[in-house]
Amino acid sequence: MNNIPEVKVGIVAVSRDCFPESLSVNRRKALVEAYAKKYNAADIYECPVCIVESEIHMVQALEDVKAAGCNALCVYLGNFGPEISETLLAKHFEGPKMFVAAAEETQDNLIGGRGDAYCGMLNASYNLKLRNVRAYIPEYPVGDAEDCADMIHEFLPIARAIVGLSGLKIISFGPRPLNFLACNAPIKQLYNLGVEIEENSELDLFEAFHRHAGDERIPSVVADMEAELGAGNKKPEILEKLAQYELTLLDWVEEHRGYRKYVAIAGKCWPAFQTQFGFVPCYVNSRLTGRGIPVSCEVDIYGALSEFIGTCVSQDAVTLLDINNSVPKDMYKESIEGKFDYKHTDTFMGFHCGNTCSKKLSSCEMKYQMIMARSLPIEVTNGTLEGDIAPGDITFFRLQSTADSQIRAYVAEGEVLPVATRSFGAIGVFAIREMGRFYRHVLIEKNYPHHGAVAFGHFGKALFEVFKYLGVPMEDINYNQPAALPYQTENPFA
Repeated sequence: MNNIPEVKVGIVAVSRDCFPESLSVNRRKALVEAYAKKYNAADIYECPVCIVESEIHMVQALEDVKAAGCNALCVYLGNFGPEISETLLAKHFEGPKMFVAAAEETQDNLIGGRGDAYCGMLNASYNLKLRNVRAYIPEYPVGDAEDCADMIHEFLPIARAIVGLSGLKIISFGPRPLNFLACNAPIKQLYNLGVEIEENSELDLFEAFHRHAGDERIPSVVADMEAELGAGNKKPEILEKLAQYELTLLDWVEEHRGYRKYVAIAGKCWPAFQTQFGFVPCYVNSRLTGRGIPVSCEVDIYGALSEFIGTCVSQDAVTLLDINNSVPKDMYKESIEGKFDYKHTDTFMGFHCGNTCSKKLSSCEMKYQMIMARSLPIEVTNGTLEGDIAPGDITFFRLQSTADSQIRAYVAEGEVLPVATRSFGAIGVFAIREMGRFYRHVLIEKNYPHHGAVAFGHFGKALFEVFKYLGVPMEDINYNQPAALPYQTENPFA
């Protein structure tokens, strides 16, 4: 993945001047040793300049972690901590920050060795709010060295997403297709999140594509595609055009990223794309997404945004799927009931034409886009990557602006079942507990579009914290609530 940030967390210990400074010094050293023993020591940096007790110390520590190349911060309360200096440190650090606190070590040292960080964390949180500073505070933010090391490690995917968004540009091509208003949302919230967007005409893309005709790099890209597809290369005649298009997008990214480090693309794929370009871009989209450059379908800008967040959190390829069709009752009875602990309404099929990375499919074949071919010549609809999505854990999620520029999100963990779909496209049989209720009282009730981002693994905990850190109102971070917890709009008599 060459399009997501690497995170280095600076650990700064703080101390209230009426508590022994040695508590913070020794506890910080133990924390760093515990982290290095269990995780990658390169993830963290121990600020040795000072223990922050004053505003002057705060400035010294801030300069040190910046000079060390830290792009994330852990404020470590080795004892009660100086509420002003420690929150000023967070205020002036440009990047994601977290607060953790030291637990008391032993009952045999609760006089001279008691640090009261359990109490200090309350004051820290109050002062963060006073200063309008967002910070990640773990579910239970007080622990010994090993506990706090685990907390910092859990902070890494959250920090990657926050750092990534601060350096992200979304490049889009063309307006949303006709009758796809669900993918059309105001871009104001992108700027609120610190994301830049460059909106282009698909005519600009078409011109750039033609400039790449005969590009000397095309044969090597075709060879790479042939190696990836193997026996699934059912449309070899289209690979040269697809390679030309891939090079067009990659060059556009480099020429247009500007001052931003990371890029995602919201691409156009119909209705005029096929007839003018002579193919569909699905396979190319899948290849770029597999490299960490998410490409959403149908100019879904917030879909691309969601995919990028998932890529940062999971450090893996993601995909964008339609929450598409119900599982037939006979398929449920034959392949799911009694074999998996899911109700029929817990299941659905996630589908898109062929944009899912080949590594996330059980097997794949290059085909044509069947839906488009119902009204167009087959030869202009070649370019999809079809296959059943590989079974395993998934997280379905989305960050979305509403029509009136309010930000909201959902996240739900589940799995792709090892059930043959007997259908077309990049598709899988998904199971999410209480999906039927979630579908009605979140996806429909909250007016979410049909596209959802899919991360391959369970990442709900980190994604939920990312959405909190970004300032999504708590009532607008939705999830699949258990049956014992009704939704606000759920009929209690149903």
